[in-house]
Amino acid sequence: MTTHETPTSPTPPDVSVQRANRRFVTDLGWLDSKHSFNFGPHWSPEHQGHGLLLVNNDDVVAPGQGFGTHGHRDMEIVTWVLSGRLEHRDSTGTHDVIYPGLAQRMSAGRGIRHSEMNASPDEPVHFVQMWVLPDTAGVEPGYEQRDLNDDLARGGLVAVASGAGHPGAIRIHQRDAVLFAARLSSGESVEVPGGGHVHLFVALGAGALDVAGDLGQGDAVRLTDTGPSRFTASNDGTEVLVWVTA
Repeated sequence: MTTHETPTSPTPPDVSVQRANRRFVTDLGWLDSKHSFNFGPHWSPEHQGHGLLLVNNDDVVAPGQGFGTHGHRDMEIVTWVLSGRLEHRDSTGTHDVIYPGLAQRMSAGRGIRHSEMNASPDEPVHFVQMWVLPDTAGVEPGYEQRDLNDDLARGGLVAVASGAGHPGAIRIHQRDAVLFAARLSSGESVEVPGGGHVHLFVALGAGALDVAGDLGQGDAVRLTDTGPSRFTASNDGTEVLVWVTA
């Protein structure tokens, strides 16, 4: 007797837009934080991350304020400053000030403690912090940074953080994830890679994604099992952050 199996249909591609005003909000006076995904007391079954990306926090910290010393474990944490300066200290002995275009990665591994403070007494600092699950638990805690301003000035998508060996990118302990960034002038466009899980976040400015329509600052698009798409900036100084993960 011959049996016949019904072929499994491929998962259809999915495009979902999250508007800036639909994000979770934490307002502590000194901190204005917008959360694209579940964070702290904020929870919804629709926002449990996208692929390996679990946190995308859009933070503005008042002058002289910040996050005191606290701990993390088993998380790859990438910080991208949009304006101002952010002072970082951690239990590995690292002490640095992060500025726009300086990519920073902190691997929490088996445990790290750190603080993040606005380095200016009179200007706010605006940054995006993103958390990705590592592919290996309990690694040695570590820190890496790299100035990518020259690469960004040349145009196109620039690999910022990668576990797949992209040249020039800071290294994360996740082989199935890469973060790209672009700084764009009005009318300039970039091709957004396809993938299992792609998260495009408009960190500054505005533009349009051909498969999702017009996007403003703080809007995000979650793409699942999609091919390449194209983003075109409508404002000078537009910055987009694009994660591609399994």
